[in-house]
Amino acid sequence: MTQPPYGPPWGERGDGGYPPPHGAPPPPPQPYSYGYPYQAPLPPPRKTRWGLIIGLIAVAFVLFAVVGVIGIVLLVKNSDVVDAADVGLGDCLTEIPSDASLVASVKTVDCTEPHKGEVFAVITVPGNDFPGQAKISGYQDKCQPALQTYSSKAMTDPEVGMFVLYPTEASWKRGDRAVTCIATTNSPRPGSLKN
Repeated sequence: MTQPPYGPPWGERGDGGYPPPHGAPPPPPQPYSYGYPYQAPLPPPRKTRWGLIIGLIAVAFVLFAVVGVIGIVLLVKNSDVVDAADVGLGDCLTEIPSDASLVASVKTVDCTEPHKGEVFAVITVPGNDFPGQAKISGYQDKCQPALQTYSSKAMTDPEVGMFVLYPTEASWKRGDRAVTCIATTNSPRPGSLKN
């Protein structure tokens, strides 16, 4: 049995095996395929924000670590900065403040290191009420005899001067009662004046 140039073989159309009538159009052409049924394109991958979230957490962690390290370094570096009212007898200062009325803190150093000042006396002002700046300033007269007692050689050294820290009315309210006598030198020196 031969197959005509158009249509399916005889008997496979369901029309009893008879050929299509003469002059009937051929069936419509089927779309070309590769042998697989048509598949719709896959939806684009869902964008998640996990990468962004992990990145932000990493940046925050690094920032936190950097700030923490800087804070620790500053604390260690400034660990020798003390409140001016808290310096004590024998403490050595790296620098001498330029104005005693404005001093809130001073930087101390071990006396074996070069320094410009050494506390040789701390005189406590009695009383609960602030006596006034003039009366407190009068306490500096007690510093010179105290230096003689602390170090007689400092009294004859032309490089040694004197600086006095006084309590102010504001620091008095916080409990500061100390008049602090400090022996000063023009250039930094290692060692205590007492030796």
